[in-house]
Amino acid sequence: MKTGIYAGSFDPITLGHIDIIERASKMVDLLLVCVMFNPNKKSPLFEIEQRLDLIEKSLIHIDNVKVDKHSGLLVDYAKKNNATINIRGLRGTVDFDYEMQMAQVNRTLYKNMETIFIISNPKYSFISSSVARELVMFNGKVDDFVPKTVLEALSNGFH
Repeated sequence: MKTGIYAGSFDPITLGHIDIIERASKMVDLLLVCVMFNPNKKSPLFEIEQRLDLIEKSLIHIDNVKVDKHSGLLVDYAKKNNATINIRGLRGTVDFDYEMQMAQVNRTLYKNMETIFIISNPKYSFISSSVARELVMFNGKVDDFVPKTVLEALSNGFH
């Protein structure tokens, strides 16, 4: 069985993330969407358990996706779950420079790990969780950036 991982903080999950997940799910038998704890990201919009719930609800239409969480190195999670494919979305050259470096580090730490880069759909290439969070902080409209589950959570004061 070919198992892939798509990891991120997903705070919140965006339409860009969902597009990458839908496309990546066609490449593997099982896609683990893993919410990673990122100590560099301060003041989360949603707590990890809330993110897991929102992601699961947003991905209910994809059968071969499992949502999980991990705190630590991605390669440790990959080894534990027999995953050998790391899926990464690229919005542009800035993403590529960082992601290429991380792919090389991951490959050094786990020889079986291959990283597959998926180029963002142009309509999502400017969307990031950071942009969505900032819009929320200033009461901006995020309808075109996040799935309905996130919009509902925000309107219900879920964060």
